[in-house]
Amino acid sequence: MADVPLIDIGPFRRGDPGGRHSVPAAVGAACSEIGFFTLAGHGISPDLIDRTYTAARAFFDLPAEAKARVPLAPNGAGYSPLQGEALASTRGEATPADLKESFNAGADLERNVWPAAPAGLRPAVTAYFQAMTRLAEDLMRIFALALELPEGYFADKVDRPQSFLRIINYPAPLVEPLPGQLRAGAHSDYGTLTILRSENVAGGLQVFSRGGEWLDVRVPPDAFVINIGDMLMRWTNDRWVSTLHRVVNPPSEEAARSRRQSLVFFHNPNADAVVACLPTCTSAANPPRYPPVLAGEYLAAKARAAYTAKDEG
Repeated sequence: MADVPLIDIGPFRRGDPGGRHSVPAAVGAACSEIGFFTLAGHGISPDLIDRTYTAARAFFDLPAEAKARVPLAPNGAGYSPLQGEALASTRGEATPADLKESFNAGADLERNVWPAAPAGLRPAVTAYFQAMTRLAEDLMRIFALALELPEGYFADKVDRPQSFLRIINYPAPLVEPLPGQLRAGAHSDYGTLTILRSENVAGGLQVFSRGGEWLDVRVPPDAFVINIGDMLMRWTNDRWVSTLHRVVNPPSEEAARSRRQSLVFFHNPNADAVVACLPTCTSAANPPRYPPVLAGEYLAAKARAAYTAKDEG
């Protein structure tokens, strides 16, 4: 945990004068050093988190044929079955498909695919998605200040976000994984930032440090894990790092107790937002390293890589 700091954004959210400087400074340091931090002072209701967890667990406990009635839609919403994705393929690595299943909801909540049961899933997911959107807006303002930009710099680039909520179930393994098979293969996230709520059980999240080590991430009580994604790294001209991370398999002696559930909110820019080097992240000695790209096209290409490789493998 020494390299994954805990940052309390409460002073910034409350408008404390000191927090307007100290919070962006701490966030900027974490984003440049490891690309991950754990987050306190976020203002998200514990009751909302519990309701979302409970409803999602009830969905994943349904028979396979019931979950299959809400298959993935063209917008990516719906149910993705166990071993339905291979995240390491987004980096060109050929590995067995990941040992997880997920229920996914896109930003257009009315167009998502919703199961008939459990009844509490749709209202809980809708409320949680809206709460995460507000938290992401707070973080984007903090990011702007950390990058020496006006606080509202990103506002018109994320006011129609292509955000996505993925609720992931990692079942307790019943058989030994295949060689190279993980709960989630090593990858970096695609968009601006990710807000993760997870459980501290065996077979958890690891991040790859600048020193070349895989670090276990233990989440403090009531905290989230935040990491930046590939598009924000491009925007900052590699000033901030989109760090490789993975979800590992539990030790065999702990496998029976290792079921894990995660709420993963991917915040992404507007589809037509042009992601080009920020003015504060370039100079004559440090020219832009990436060509401009449309956010929607970039995200679509990454998603195709993850699911196509699974089908081919």
